[in-house]
Amino acid sequence: MTSTTGTVCPHCGWPDGAEPYQVVSRHSTAAGSTVWTRCACGSLQVRVVDAQGMRVVSRSRPADSASQSPCR
Repeated sequence: MTSTTGTVCPHCGWPDGAEPYQVVSRHSTAAGSTVWTRCACGSLQVRVVDAQGMRVVSRSRPADSASQSPCR
């Protein structure tokens, strides 16, 4: 996958353009595909892959920092 964002995970620095640490699921769409991945730090990501390349369109906090959230 080639990233069009040129960014990294804000939690651990894993490059968005690198191979995903773990692919959780992959779904075909009319324009390409949506890939749910998990970063090395545990952050869940939604990646859109289409004719323009790959981009992370949504990202959660790492799994262990969610349990420390003051909003719980």
